[in-house]
Parts: sequence; C-alpha cells; structure tokens
Amino acid sequence: MYSPTDLKKGAVIQVDGQPYKVIEYSQKVMGRGGSIVNVKIKNLINGAVLPKTYKGQEKIEVAEVTNQTVQYLYNDGLDAFFMNPTSFEQFQLALADAEDVPKYIKEGEEVQLQFFGDRVINVELPTSVALAVEYTENVVKGDTTSSVQKDAKLKTGVTVKVPAFIKTGDVLKIDTRDGSYIERTK
Repeated sequence: MYSPTDLKKGAVIQVDGQPYKVIEYSQKVMGRGGSIVNVKIKNLINGAVLPKTYKGQEKIEVAEVTNQTVQYLYNDGLDAFFMNPTSFEQFQLALADAEDVPKYIKEGEEVQLQFFGDRVINVELPTSVALAVEYTENVVKGDTTSSVQKDAKLKTGVTVKVPAFIKTGDVLKIDTRDGSYIERTK
C-alpha cells in the first residue's frame, strides 16, 4: 500500500480495479491539518486521465503491473503481434493501443510489454531508436545551415523533419516519445 506522499510521477496504482500511472504530482502542506496530495493519473487500459486528491493517512493500492521483454513479430493492420523469445508464447495487442510500434520498431527487435494480471496493457518503447533514411531530397548548394529542415522517410515508413545535411542512407537517432530527430549516428 502507498501513502499519498509515495505517489511520485511514474508510480503505478490501482483505482476501482484498474491500473493507473501517476503523470502529475503536487503536494500542499496545510499546517496542523496535514497535507493534501493532488495527482493526475492515466488509466493504463483505456488512456483516460483523471484528477485525484488524497489526504493525510489514506492508503492507496499498488497495481501489480509486470514487464516482459518480447520480440515484435509483425502487424496485420489491426493487431500487433509479439513473442516471448524464451517461452515462445505469443501476445497480440490492438494496433490502436500500439500505434507507435510499427513506426519505430523493426520486425524482430525487442520491446517491453506491460501486463496487468494476464492482460497486455501497454508497450514500452525505448526512448530513442536508430533508423536508416530510405529517402530524402538532396540539399541545394548554399542551403546547408542547420536551421533548414526537410522531410526524410525512414525504413519503417515514418517521415520525420531532419536538418538539410542528412542524406539517403544515413542512420538517425529518433526520439520515440515525439518522433523528433536527435542526431545522426555513425
């Protein structure tokens, strides 16, 4: 059980039988009255965000969420399919719940699946991935300042904004949280 002051950003709790992740946390100390903790929590199953207030000595149930390293196999347009590389157990998750997986993860690469009980509830992507540029326009001579951006289509099919000096075939480090270019890798 958590006390309200344990609800730091990233903590996973259970409310009404559903797993929630704390996404915002603030605490107000009220002199002799104790403290009040205001949090925003995100439902890990349906994505709903709720504000919640906890007082003093309330007890909050910890959600039993487990992680498992799996291999991304493929997607069929509706679902994404994963496999545990040691037990060969397969899992499927609706593509609506795993929409970023085909954008940034190549077939055969490993990701983390989160489970609540026996149910797959989320895919944890690495914060950055290295992807090769499949196609981008050639730079115009004299137009090579770093502030000029152009589109680059990556091997997974996603298009990102990159600096003008990037060429087809370059390998780029991409932030999976917002799809932005970080740097060119060797």
